[in-house]
Amino acid sequence: FFFHFLRAMSAAAMPVTLLSSHVSLLRRLGVSSLGFLSRSSSSSSSSAAVPPVEVHNPAGKHRVLVTKNLPGERWMQLLVAADCRVEVCTSPDVILSNEQIVSLIGHKCDGVLGQLTENWNHELFEALKQAGGKGMSNYAVGYNNVHVPSATERGIPVGNTPGVLTETTAELAAALTLAAARRVVEADVFMRAGKYEGWLPTLFVGHLLQRKTVGIVGAGRIGQAYAKMLVEGHKMDLVYYDPFPQPAFEKYLDGYGKFLESQGDEPIKWRRAESVEELLPQCDVVSLHCLLDDNTRHLMNEARLNMMKDTAVLVNAARGPVIDEVALVKHLKDNPTFMCGLDVFEDEPLMKPGLADCPNAVIVPHIASASLYTRGGMATLAAQNVAALVNGYPVWNKQDITPFLDMPIAEVPKAAPSIVNAKELGIE
Repeated sequence: FFFHFLRAMSAAAMPVTLLSSHVSLLRRLGVSSLGFLSRSSSSSSSSAAVPPVEVHNPAGKHRVLVTKNLPGERWMQLLVAADCRVEVCTSPDVILSNEQIVSLIGHKCDGVLGQLTENWNHELFEALKQAGGKGMSNYAVGYNNVHVPSATERGIPVGNTPGVLTETTAELAAALTLAAARRVVEADVFMRAGKYEGWLPTLFVGHLLQRKTVGIVGAGRIGQAYAKMLVEGHKMDLVYYDPFPQPAFEKYLDGYGKFLESQGDEPIKWRRAESVEELLPQCDVVSLHCLLDDNTRHLMNEARLNMMKDTAVLVNAARGPVIDEVALVKHLKDNPTFMCGLDVFEDEPLMKPGLADCPNAVIVPHIASASLYTRGGMATLAAQNVAALVNGYPVWNKQDITPFLDMPIAEVPKAAPSIVNAKELGIE
């Protein structure tokens, strides 16, 4: 009786906090087993209070935790269609602590959809393993916040969301480039402060990009998309550095140069640098699109910053620690004609002291993926990763992820779009 009573109280989207009075009442009446609502930590004596959640599809077979509400509706539809009981954390805390996440995982949790701001280390994966977890997906294409070996050691697959961030991230990097080169933010602040008294020949003079040279460090999908925007939009010459040659990209550059010639225009020039040090002095704009690892942490240090032109623009929409931020602040202050555009920061969400005071820095709060299409697509891919893992479906193993984004829910492939440790776990 009491089980059916509490089920009736738990509507499809009712916050668990609203059920607290009913739970307390049933416990006073002697009903102690409320397994389908169990979210308690394995260490009840020392754990933090469990953050509130909103429950969707309460009768679902697989309990899935989502640590932040996500944009769009498709991701939720996929999880519900996969017979998941979905618990979305509604805590006002911007970043959840590991203690909070452990308490949310509780004794029984089949899968988690987590955020790039969370520290997914051995502690969280051990909690997920003990709760019977079958998978975790990061709501991001990058996963430097996830200690993948800890997940692999415990047999837990880790998903990510590639393929939907390329153009969106490249566009933001291009926007930072233009805003920095043309001093857009400085001029905006000037206008809002009521300082504009009339046109002046020397007012906020910036740098023309047309026919200059752009350099990209990391020629993956995002780096190439950014380069094409600058090459096609501004006819910029290109220097790229990547540990691996990119023959298809080079073929495109050759083809674009020939197209310009066919139109009576001067072709663009390009080359692949053998090192970052070779690239930096040649370029008017340098945009970072590399992964973060031991080789790229503080890639842009004091010595390399000093290799750049005094009037160059440095852009980072990759990962914050790729730049030594303390060295960057000093370089910006010592070289007022040097500009930068940053979407990410070394100690995110914090900035190193002095960065906010540099007028030659354009700074935005990690919004490179913040288009409706991309953020919704990321949610869809992350949700489908978890939906597939909790149901034992295989890995997709294909570059084209559009079927997960475009097909009717009932026709979406029964597969996980992207699992970063699939090979190590033998589930390819």
